[in-house]
Amino acid sequence: MTEAHLSARSGDQERAAMKAEVFLPEDYRPAESEPFMNDRQLEYFRRKLIVWKQELISQSAETIDNLQESGRNVPDIADRASEETDRALELRTRDRQRKLVSKIDAALRRIENGEYGYCEMSGEPISLKRLDARPIATMTLEAQERHERREKVHRDD
Repeated sequence: MTEAHLSARSGDQERAAMKAEVFLPEDYRPAESEPFMNDRQLEYFRRKLIVWKQELISQSAETIDNLQESGRNVPDIADRASEETDRALELRTRDRQRKLVSKIDAALRRIENGEYGYCEMSGEPISLKRLDARPIATMTLEAQERHERREKVHRDD
């Protein structure tokens, strides 16, 4: 291995060791009074994201099972149409879940890179309340609102 690979590998091992050392009480909630994105806050959000991802993956597995079960041939046209509608809804839900898992993975990478919790537009800290409600947030509320207003203006053209 090259020296760069060894250095990167040891950095990964150090980060893994640091994560293992972070003690997080079960009732821990990030507070504005502590330093922003300290080890405890990062660990809190990392665990929250991992649990959310596991729930989504579990739901996706259930969706696949349901789709396989619903693949039977239904002779009644109304029943068949209803089943096709249900199937389309399940597929849309699964697609949303897949996109959400991708956003969760991106948030976990930002935690690893030390970029988590900061607005990708302004570089300002994202409020802890916003991150707790939406841990995949990449922008402050103000930046998100500006972004959505800009999108709306361009969509109306």
